[in-house]
Amino acid sequence: MKRSTSPYVSTTNACKLCKPMGACLAFRGIEGAVPFLHGSQGCATYMRRYIISHYREPMDIASSSLGEKHAVYGGEANLKQGLQNVMAKYGADLIGIATTCLTETIGDDVPMIVRAFRKEMAETHQNDDLPSLVNVSTPSYSGTHMEGFHAAVKSVVDQLAGLEEKTDAVNVLPGFVSPADIRYLKEIMEDFGLPPIVLPDISETLDGPAAEEYEKIPLGGTPIAHIKNMGGSRATIEFGRTLARETTAGRLLEDRFGVKLHGLGMPMGLRETDRFFEALEEISGSPTLIKHASERGRLIDAYVDGHKYLSEKRAVIYGEEDLVVGLTSFLVEIGIKPVLCASGGRSGHFREAIEQVTGEILSETPIVKEGVDFYEIAEEVEALSPELLVGHSKGYHLAKKWNIPLVRVGFPIHDRFGGQRILHLGYRGAQNLLDRIVNALIEKKQMDSSVGYGYM
Repeated sequence: MKRSTSPYVSTTNACKLCKPMGACLAFRGIEGAVPFLHGSQGCATYMRRYIISHYREPMDIASSSLGEKHAVYGGEANLKQGLQNVMAKYGADLIGIATTCLTETIGDDVPMIVRAFRKEMAETHQNDDLPSLVNVSTPSYSGTHMEGFHAAVKSVVDQLAGLEEKTDAVNVLPGFVSPADIRYLKEIMEDFGLPPIVLPDISETLDGPAAEEYEKIPLGGTPIAHIKNMGGSRATIEFGRTLARETTAGRLLEDRFGVKLHGLGMPMGLRETDRFFEALEEISGSPTLIKHASERGRLIDAYVDGHKYLSEKRAVIYGEEDLVVGLTSFLVEIGIKPVLCASGGRSGHFREAIEQVTGEILSETPIVKEGVDFYEIAEEVEALSPELLVGHSKGYHLAKKWNIPLVRVGFPIHDRFGGQRILHLGYRGAQNLLDRIVNALIEKKQMDSSVGYGYM
């Protein structure tokens, strides 16, 4: 037995969220689906409240509601009863079952329990009404919400996707982006004449129109029939430079069904969006429409116009790994110098991805930290003198302490309105982010001036 002599350091204000929360968000983007947590009631309650605060939409998450005795005897009976309750009360077409720390620690074999449940339903002639059941292992101690999100997407593809017929559709695995981003991605795909299968599609389920009556399961989401035929698509586009390629849903579709995978970085800023459009031109055989070329041209013009406000400004970027990589790529394009890129994730590919997107422009790679919390970020930043923070709401206390602007992006955004409608991707998203960053720096300069500026 080894004895550790190093002092224990607790996590203080984590720069990540729990793994099953990411899985719940992924399942929410499937038509007729209900996320189901196999664990205690408190986990589901916390996640619902957290998600609602960002998206301003109702969010139901079912739970097997385990208590103390189930930690000893196991939660099989509760899981089976919970599935029956969801079937009766929601009429779900799919139930996404994500495990929690409790059920993983006590060793519940969820795949075995699900198989037994299917068998019992068949014996009682209720299997005709049985929804699709997808299970994923997501204990929080083994990763972040982003790992839970990607694990859920892969499990859906692994357990549902097949090859019923060849189609012209293109699978789009965008990662964890906003509903506004997904609506924009679908518009782009349609402009290239490519029917998209976006998985998951939260564009309506987490940012829908007002309804006259409460809907237990909101309209929208990726149709299950489309998921079942993802193996017949002509290609797959998957975003994320830090993804381990051998474990992704896109790689699974390529290995199992021969669907060509185009692995790209998050299309944020000019260069990464150019790569995305080049892939679409290759897949479709069609040129980019003039409307997108015009948006690109206006973006370049805005880069020039905004350069005097942005040149050599020092920024700290934090959040989910692939979002930070995309933001860093964009920021170096517009003249901002990232001094720290930080994330709570531990993919092992974060530093390499940052080097890839900065190497063409910067002579020196910014400081890169993975697996950190905000206490560690604060310690690192004290000597860096940043002028801008870019990330979600959990960094607000640092922005206030250092009296610098915080440009809020990603998830969660709890202290501002409209986080679900922030556009990050493509030429249009880059334009939106550019305007917000320039205006944040201008406002800071105005507020600090004893005279004030009415003209900048």
